[in-house]
Parts: sequence; structure tokens; C-alpha cells
Amino acid sequence: MDESIARKLLVDTGRELLETGLVARTWGNVSCRLDEYNFVITPSGLDYTRTEEEDIVKMNLASGEWQGIHKPSGERGVHIAAYQVFPEVNFVIHTHQTYASALGLAGFQYLDIRKEEKEALGGIMLADYGLPGTKKLTNAVKEALQTGVKVVLMSNHGVLICGGTKEETMSKAILLEEICKRNIKGSFEVTQKTKANDAEALLSAVRKKFQYAALVQTPATIVCANRGVSIDAQLDDMAQMIGRKISVVSGEVANIIHAIEKVNAILVPGIGAVVRAESEDDMIALGLLIDKAAVCSIHSAASNVKARISVTHATLMKLVYQMKYSKQKS
Repeated sequence: MDESIARKLLVDTGRELLETGLVARTWGNVSCRLDEYNFVITPSGLDYTRTEEEDIVKMNLASGEWQGIHKPSGERGVHIAAYQVFPEVNFVIHTHQTYASALGLAGFQYLDIRKEEKEALGGIMLADYGLPGTKKLTNAVKEALQTGVKVVLMSNHGVLICGGTKEETMSKAILLEEICKRNIKGSFEVTQKTKANDAEALLSAVRKKFQYAALVQTPATIVCANRGVSIDAQLDDMAQMIGRKISVVSGEVANIIHAIEKVNAILVPGIGAVVRAESEDDMIALGLLIDKAAVCSIHSAASNVKARISVTHATLMKLVYQMKYSKQKS
């Protein structure tokens, strides 16, 4: 493919992934094969809304050498693996989509998927966990790809989707999410109505201290909050941006404000979740992440599976994020 066309495809795809909710903030990455020896990939830590064609990085498949004004995505290893395993693959997307991420934690063995759906995806398989950007993760994904599947669920992380074209690969991502949503376990029914007046009063009080604060009142967050059980980090992106745990905080408004001063996300019974950030787009990203974390928590609990990331790994990822990726974003 012509390099200028490929660069534009990646820019457009990144923004489309944001719009469809398949990724949040700078998570996930996209690449396109140029020829037998080279491909282009989205840069590391750069917001999709700010990524332009000149920001895209060109890489050599054999040597791993790259050319560009930014470093290539830290997950470039899994893209290289896809192109090396499949000569017919020309486009690769790594997403952090909600329901596929949840199925990667639990319930994958009994996936309800029709034959034609499996064929459209090109096969699907679960890969073992590895920290983001590590050889362990790359090797686990490559091992799955070598079985012939074109869609790989990466435990505690996200999804890798391979296709011949951008359109085919995006359609696979959307189909996959439909399949996984159909397979989600647990109840998302809100049996206790939220108190609108209490929610508005709480948000108003929090916004007096934090300009970018919001309530997250999706069914999953409300159910988790009303259960009164904290959410452990089961996915890398939650560990990176929120931390190893989302705690439940109840009581007076002052108590809730005191808690949100120390962390950027909490659960509040009868309300849902409260998030606060340093910018509007971070606030929006936190809302998406806490809802996804709640979906994953409900599904894994209903599947009787404990899938949390170790405290050591969660702490490490939060530190790396604070020291590296959050600064790249600013």
C-alpha cells in the first residue's frame, strides 16, 4: 500500500475507534502493512484526536528499526507477530473494547458463537497474560496466532484483530463486541433507583473542588456501588489510570469529597461512581474505564473466576503511566 494512504488510514481508524468506544484515551493501537518488509503504526502515548499523518511511525518487520518523530506503540511486538505469521494480513487493530475484555477474563471456554460468526472473525483464541509491551505478551499472542486464528483475546489486557483491509478489521472488532456482549454473565439490573437530588448535590459539591468531575451512572457502576464491594483492577488500563482498586465510599458528602481528594474514582452506593481528573478528556476516559471495570467485575464474579492483576503489577503499571504516558499525553 502507498505509505501516504496508509498513514491517513491509521489516523482515521484511531478516531473511529474512539467514536465507537472500542478504545479510550491513548490505549490501543493500529497498524498497516506497506509491503513485504515494512509497515506503519500509531505512535506511543499520543491521543488519537491529536495524531496526524506525520506522527505515524514506519517500521521494518525484520529488524524492528523505526523512522519517525515519535516512538512506535509499545505494543509493536504483537503487530510484528501478526504480519510475520500471516502474509495475507495487511491491517491490525489492538483494542480495549469492554465486552471482549471481560470475556478475556472469564467465560471464554463456553463462548456462544455461531459458525458463520467464527468464520467471519477468522477464528478466536485466548492468550496468556503478559505485562504490556513485554516479550512475554508478544510470545503469548504469537503462539495463539500460529494456531491460525485472526482474533486473539489477551488476558487482562484487550484484543488483537487481524484483517486483510481496514474495513474488514473494523467490522471484526464490532462483530466481536456484539458476540461478547451476548455472552456476558451476571445481572446488570438496577433494583434500587438512584436519588437524583442526592446525585446532583454531590456532583455540585465535588465540582467546587474539582473542575473536571463527573458522575458515572451506568447500570454496571450502579450495581457494583450498591453491592458495596470494591472493584479490583482486572485490566491493565484500569491499573494504569485508576490504580489497583476502586473503593466504595458512603456517608456524608464531606466524607465522599475527602475520599475523592485522594483518588480519581470511587463508588458511591445509591449514586454509581464519581470520577475527577485534570482535564475534560481524562474525565471522559475515566468514565469509560470505570464502567468497563464494573462490567468485568460483574462478569467475573458471576463466572466464579478471580482475575485480578497482582498488586505488584498494578502498582508498577500505575507508576509507569504517571511517569511516562500521562506526560506524553499532556
